[in-house]
Parts: sequence; structure tokens; C-alpha cells
Amino acid sequence: MTQIIRSLADLSGRYDALFCDLWGCLHNGVTPFPAAVAALQTFRAQGGKVILVTNSPRPKSSVLKQMDGMGLPRDTWDDIASSGDATQAAMLSGAAGPRVHHIGAPRDEPFFTDFEDDLAHLTATADITRVPLDQATGIVCTGLADDLTETPDDYRAKLLMAKTKGLKMLCANPDIIVDMGDKRLYCAGALAKEYEEMGGEALYYGKPHPPIYDLARKRLGMEDARILCIGDGVHTDVQGGLGEGLDTLFVTGGIAATEFGPDFHNPNDDLLLKWLDGHQLSATYAIGYLR
Repeated sequence: MTQIIRSLADLSGRYDALFCDLWGCLHNGVTPFPAAVAALQTFRAQGGKVILVTNSPRPKSSVLKQMDGMGLPRDTWDDIASSGDATQAAMLSGAAGPRVHHIGAPRDEPFFTDFEDDLAHLTATADITRVPLDQATGIVCTGLADDLTETPDDYRAKLLMAKTKGLKMLCANPDIIVDMGDKRLYCAGALAKEYEEMGGEALYYGKPHPPIYDLARKRLGMEDARILCIGDGVHTDVQGGLGEGLDTLFVTGGIAATEFGPDFHNPNDDLLLKWLDGHQLSATYAIGYLR
């Protein structure tokens, strides 16, 4: 049964490391959450390690630039593992073939140019060319070109053409939606879902799928660590943690906040358990907001 806790400090001494989600837990896409920042700083000050595990389709360098831009202190975390990093590794390994077509925003361009040092063994031998869709052997989808105005319906014709050509889609962000401030936006996962419903093949590298956890463990660099996965996505953070055999802390005040009663800081126990049962999932712990 899921245990509701008041703060991360309630779990003091139980875990060596945290795999912590970013969007919805540490920030809302615009500003950091001070209480969440303080909680992670305290965990690290007590000897714990924090890996930010994010479904951002961008490489670590771009995630870091975004966090710096919104003022997220660097002493909040030890390292970052992004879905973008894990998808880069797949692309460089040939999962989409040698000629890839990109579906995504101009801000995602670093996906094709900025690679972390632990991918150097792949960049040394990869021969990937970006091409128009009609010349492609596969697709890399980092999101919508303009997520402020577009929806998956705007991509139906392009996706149908890709499906007809039998192209694999590498989905660099399995999230369906995300809240940016008070605006809800579609992510790459929404296009991948649409593609699969048409009969196309989509491959995923972020939460809840294993590649991003393999990368996070590599960057954690600790043997036999007691790891707690933290996040507000029941089908990404919670399901992913469960799939890895790890304990999970579900942040109820994130994307599903309205499901658990009017007090977003204190989820209703009965509503929470009923909602989790409906999703056939059970987090180890739950908390209103990370603090």
C-alpha cells in the first residue's frame, strides 16, 4: 500500500541515491520550486547522490542550459540523464538507419550536434545524415515543431507517409503532455502514440523504458545503491521505477494534481489509492509536492 509522507526527510537514511524527475517536481517549465530544491540540497548534504532523470528530448548540455536559465542551483544534483541522451545513443548505433528525418522544434537542434563524453565511442564511428522524409530510413522525433500552437492532428499526413514507408520512429520523449506554467503542451510521446495507432513502429528511450535507467545508473557510478525514483508521472516515473525493481515516490501535485482532492499539498488517501488502483500501479510513497 502506498504511504503518504510529509517530506523527503521522512525517508532519511533509507536511500543512497535519488533518480529525480525535473518537470513537475523541481520546476514547472518556468521557475524552480524552492521547497523541492531545498529537499534535494539537504539530501546531498547528508551524503546522498541525486541524478536528474528527465524525459527531455534534448541532450544533457541543453537541459543544463535550461536549468541555469531558470535559476536552478547546481548544488541540487550530481548528474543528469535525459531521454535525449539515451535516444542519441540509439540513433548513433543505427536504430533509425543512416538517413534520419527530424520531427521537432528548432530549439532541439543540439540533439544532432551536442554529445556527452560517454557517447564518444559511438560518435567516432556513426555516419548519420539528416534528410527529407521521402529519403529517410527512419525518424527521430523530439516533439512538435511548435508545441504552443500545434497538436498531433497537424502531423497526421506526415505520419501516414512515414508509416507507408515502414519507417521506425525513435521517440526522444515518451511523455504525452506537459504543463508549462499554466499551459498544457503536447510532447513527442503524443506523436509516437498517434504513429503506433496508425500501425507504425515507435521505439522509446526515456521513462518508463530501460535505456534511460541504464544511463542513469552508469552516471550514478555506485554499486548496489539503494535508489528511490521520484516523479509526478504515474506511467513514466512510477511505472519505470517499478519495472527496474526500485522504490518510487509519486508527487501527486504535478500533472495529476486535480485527482486527489482540493488540497494539492495533501492528497486524499482514499482518492489516491482508488486512482492508483485504477491505473493498476502502486507507488511505494506519495507526497503532495517534493519538499
